[in-house]
Amino acid sequence: MFLWGCRIEMARPKAELILDEEERVKLEALRRRPKTDQRTALRARIVLGCASGKDSKVVAREQGVSMQTVCKWRGAFLAKRMAGLCDAPRSGAPRSISDQQVEEVITRTLESQPKQATHWSTRRMAKATGLTQTAISRIWRTFGLQPHRQETFKLSTDPCFVEKVRDIVGLYLAPPDRALVLCVDEKSQVQALERTQPMLPMRPGQVERRTHDYVRHGTTSLFAALNVATGDVIAKCHRRHRHQEFLRFLEEIDAQVPADCEIHLVLDNYATHKTPKVQRWFSRHPRYHPHFTPTSSSWLNQVERFFALLTERRLRRGVFNSVKDLETAITDYVAEHNQNSRPFRWTANADLILHKIKGVCERTSNSGH
Repeated sequence: MFLWGCRIEMARPKAELILDEEERVKLEALRRRPKTDQRTALRARIVLGCASGKDSKVVAREQGVSMQTVCKWRGAFLAKRMAGLCDAPRSGAPRSISDQQVEEVITRTLESQPKQATHWSTRRMAKATGLTQTAISRIWRTFGLQPHRQETFKLSTDPCFVEKVRDIVGLYLAPPDRALVLCVDEKSQVQALERTQPMLPMRPGQVERRTHDYVRHGTTSLFAALNVATGDVIAKCHRRHRHQEFLRFLEEIDAQVPADCEIHLVLDNYATHKTPKVQRWFSRHPRYHPHFTPTSSSWLNQVERFFALLTERRLRRGVFNSVKDLETAITDYVAEHNQNSRPFRWTANADLILHKIKGVCERTSNSGH
């Protein structure tokens, strides 16, 4: 086209970018998902902006990129749809390990044991498969396999397991009105340990060191009640761990809680919690309602989490010259905890817990052992 002796090039019409419902859902997920890398999220926003009918200049201005970037990813999506948003494969050496070799390593790791050993090591697996030790380590890391590690578990055989789980989790997620929920338990036989030699303090490039041997100076038992709503802890140390000490601790709780509310106690099945004298105490104090966890299910009692923090932060690396020093350290820790107390957040409902346990039961029963 010529105008006043000048030639004017007409812009080519852009192909219309239309998304189907599945593509729109995937792009929105890429745009919003927190774990999406920023490059992919930006490309998804560009395509969504172009699909909404906006001009490329507007999309470029909104996303803070150049026109060329918008045109590049718009064209890539039109050419290859969702696959066009991925980076092109980089050049490099071809793979030296085939999928069949990777499958063999995984199958051997999961379904067999080496001779005269309980689990595979990288060296043993490398010798058995003909791969390098580095390759075995890389395959195991990729698929989250750790043959050298082992954890323990125990399934409850309580015939009322389901009912007790629903009862206690219901207290955590929806506590009764005008009532306190207290998780009560004992951390028994806490040892007052003194190292045989002074510790070497931490220095740059060197961790704290201590001797492996120690001197025992006696034990104490910590009775504790955790307020589920506030995180406050009522605690008392006793030298012995009998129903007499538990009854004294119940009296301690009764002296510190409000007198005009119901008290729900979450307890385990330890014998001291069920003696006739303890039962009579509960009958004389009808506002107290004990809820017993299933057998072998102490993880349902939130005070165990407090005990874990106490052990990690104060006891495990502590040095105590006497039981009195140990009890003072525990008392000071509880006082400091109560000044800045925060409740533990319980998020799992009963259905989720029971579903996970069902999965463990199914895998255990189908293991062939």
